[in-house]
Amino acid sequence: MTTVTLELPDDLAARLLSLRDRLPQLLSIALELSAADLPLTLPALKTPHRAFDEMLDFLASGPKPERILAFKISPQAQARLEELLDKNREEGLTDIETAEIDTYSQINHILLLLKARARLALASAN
Repeated sequence: MTTVTLELPDDLAARLLSLRDRLPQLLSIALELSAADLPLTLPALKTPHRAFDEMLDFLASGPKPERILAFKISPQAQARLEELLDKNREEGLTDIETAEIDTYSQINHILLLLKARARLALASAN
C-alpha cells in the first residue's frame, strides 16, 4: 500500500480524522465522480449550498450503509427544490437559480452513487 501525504486546511483535516479508516473508499468514490466530469462546486454560487452542506455533514458523521440508504435532504431543501422546479415550469429560472438547481442535480447524482455502494455493502455482508 502507498502512503500519501496531503496538506489540508485544519477544519477539513478535523472532519476527516474520524473517517481515517474509510478515506481510501471515500477517495475512490471522489475519483469516480471526477472521472464522470461532474463538478463538485459551481462557480455561479458564491456561498455554499445548504443541501450540499447537509449531505457533507451527514457523510462526515461516518454513517453505516443503512443510514445512507435512508438519508434524504431536509424538508426545507426539498421545498426549495420543488419551488425551483415549479418556477422553471412556469416562468423560467435566472442564471443563479439554474446554478442552484444544477447543484441539486449533482447532490442527487452523488446520493445515487452512495446508495448504490451502500446496497452493495449490505449485500456482500449477508
